[in-house]
Amino acid sequence: MTPLTREARLLETFAILADTLVDDYDVVELLQTLVDACRDLFDTTDAGILLADSTGVLELIASTSEAAELVELMQLGAEAGPCVESYRSGNRVSLPDIEDAPETWRAFQQSARDNGFAAVEAIPMRLRDVTIGTLNLLRSTPGAPPEEDVATARAFADVATIGILHERSLRESEILATQLQTALNSRVLIEQAKGVVSFTAGVPVHEAFTLIRAYARGRGLHLSDVAARLVSRELRLDPDPH
Repeated sequence: MTPLTREARLLETFAILADTLVDDYDVVELLQTLVDACRDLFDTTDAGILLADSTGVLELIASTSEAAELVELMQLGAEAGPCVESYRSGNRVSLPDIEDAPETWRAFQQSARDNGFAAVEAIPMRLRDVTIGTLNLLRSTPGAPPEEDVATARAFADVATIGILHERSLRESEILATQLQTALNSRVLIEQAKGVVSFTAGVPVHEAFTLIRAYARGRGLHLSDVAARLVSRELRLDPDPH
């Protein structure tokens, strides 16, 4: 990717994230755009976002891979690892070499090692004193990503956090909890829809997600609304949704 192309993509991503401040938006689609940009633009292999539900439990809401291994790894990190540490402290947690993980992170360390990840950066999704989740960058080789990448990723996370919280959420904690729970419920619905499309269209699960997302984007629909129609069998997707 040339510098000009990279700069243009960075600006495009910021523009998409900023749109959440003035327009109706789909939380899951927003965060999927964010992690895709991190994978494509930064020195990182994969990325994922964990959001906290109303009880403070972290759940995977978006990732650059639909592989079960990555999902499992992120969930382990939410139980004990850099992800949950970043969420609890509200600070960036850097693990440039997975082999240096503390004893309490052994399950996360083993899963990362088994799945080819050697380093992780956990960046809090935080606004003032409110932390709603973490943006996590995973690398297949040891070493921290360039500070320039981390700074930009943090900026992405900050803008997305502002969009999710928005002014109503800053005034009403109950609204915040409802909005985050809605995002988590949407993810469950999308997982169900992926299974439906995988079965009816005869494609792998990761391709099913691509079909659903392409259909929603192509028609200006919310990802969660398309998923609901697929689960209720009001809609059927073929391998080419167009």
